[in-house]
Amino acid sequence: MACVFCNIVKGFAPAEIQVEDDEFIAFTDLFPKARTHVLIVPRAHHEDLDAWVDAGGSSDRMLAFVARVARELGVAGQYRLVTNVGAEAGQIIFHQHWHVLAGDLTAF
Repeated sequence: MACVFCNIVKGFAPAEIQVEDDEFIAFTDLFPKARTHVLIVPRAHHEDLDAWVDAGGSSDRMLAFVARVARELGVAGQYRLVTNVGAEAGQIIFHQHWHVLAGDLTAF
């Protein structure tokens, strides 16, 4: 089964892209849990945060990208950043991703 996030990264699947650079892409969540709910994924496939870290993923680069996304979406200083690692933690798509949520948060 093909990874839906890999397909979005490659342009094979539709997504409402918000911000992107050479390492990450941010797009609107299809099932938002807040007024602003975007997903940030590394362009390279890693199953989860642990795999991303093991592969040398840079938290400095990722956090700088998150801050850029928050600024560009007008939610800087007022957002939640969440990631799930593994099915028992609620991960359903096994391509590392972070949720950026802001405004009117519903159950998450």
